[in-house]
Amino acid sequence: MEDKALIVEAQRGGREAFEAIVKRYEKKVFHLAYGFVQDRAAADDLAQEIFVKVYFSLSKFHFKSEFGTWFYRIAVNHIKDHLRKVSRRKEVSLEEFENVPLATDDQVKEREQSQADDLKKKIVFRVLATLPQKYRMILTLRDVKGFSYKEITRVLKISPGTVDSRLHRARKLLRKKMTPYLGGEGGAYEV
Repeated sequence: MEDKALIVEAQRGGREAFEAIVKRYEKKVFHLAYGFVQDRAAADDLAQEIFVKVYFSLSKFHFKSEFGTWFYRIAVNHIKDHLRKVSRRKEVSLEEFENVPLATDDQVKEREQSQADDLKKKIVFRVLATLPQKYRMILTLRDVKGFSYKEITRVLKISPGTVDSRLHRARKLLRKKMTPYLGGEGGAYEV
């Protein structure tokens, strides 16, 4: 069944139709949330909360945009709210990550490539977590989730020029903050 038919049925109270929507979007929503919180349990909780919001907001969807765009807008806003609440509780500083052990070139050669990739991802996500929210959001949507510029403009409700400039600033800031972990400008790893 197509999204439109499922949505219309779910708007009428069709439980099975909403369950089908959940099945279509659950992995995407979980991975989106996980990209920001880097904690499986928290990402799972966020995904469930997002589906509850979507369920109660479904009657407000009038097919003026694509369902996926509308859905991701709710998800991104909910994640932003969560991150604001978390950031009020605890400020994260780069000093907390000073002692993150990085593998040397020899160690990388000895280990499996997948372990090295996992380590790089963890470091990038830890440093990414220290960026201002607007930069974290745009980097996650574009570089982690692979959203197009057009999708980002619709989800974040910002102009294409703002997407471009914000993405440029975010990448520059991330590169700058990654320098200590990369062993110099550019480093041994691709970011």
